[in-house]
Amino acid sequence: MMINYFEFYNIPESFNPDEVALKKQFYGLSKEYHPDFFANEGDEKQQEILELSTINNKAYQTLSDPTKRLAYILTSHGLLDEGSKPQLPGDFLMEMMDINERLMEADDEDEIGRIGAEVAEIGEGLQQQLNCYTGDYETLDDTAREDRLNKIADIYYRQKYLLRIKETLNTFAAR
Repeated sequence: MMINYFEFYNIPESFNPDEVALKKQFYGLSKEYHPDFFANEGDEKQQEILELSTINNKAYQTLSDPTKRLAYILTSHGLLDEGSKPQLPGDFLMEMMDINERLMEADDEDEIGRIGAEVAEIGEGLQQQLNCYTGDYETLDDTAREDRLNKIADIYYRQKYLLRIKETLNTFAAR
C-alpha cells in the first residue's frame, strides 16, 4: 500500500511545508514507533512498528529535501512516470541543442565559461519560475492545482535536462 507522506504527517500537501512542523512530526513519530518500546510485543506487532518506523524515516527524508519533495508530489499526481519521455517545448530543446553544440566545439576556457554563465542564467530563471508556481500552491482549488502541477512538471523536466548540460560543462571545465 502507498502511504501518502503528507497524510502520514498530518500536514497539507505543499512544496514549501512548515519545516518545524515536519521535524516535530518526525521526532514525535520516531519516539512513538521506536522498536525498543515494543520488544515485549508479539512478532506481528513488532513487524508493524518496524514498518511504521521505516515509513517515518522515508517520509522525512523525502519531505525535508526540496528536490525529493518536488519529485514526490509530481509522482503522487501521476506526472512523473519512470521511463516516460517528457514533452519539452521545441524552442527549449533547440536552445539546449545549440548550447550542447557550442559546448562540443568549445576549445578554450573563456568559451566554456561563457556557456557556463548562460546555463547558470537559464537555471536561475527556471528556479524563479518554479518558486512562483510552488509559492501559492496550497491556496489553489483542485482545478487550478492540476494546471499548476503540469507547469511545475514542465519546469522539473527542463531542470533535469539542464542538469545534464551542467554535468557535461563540469567535465569540460575539469579537463
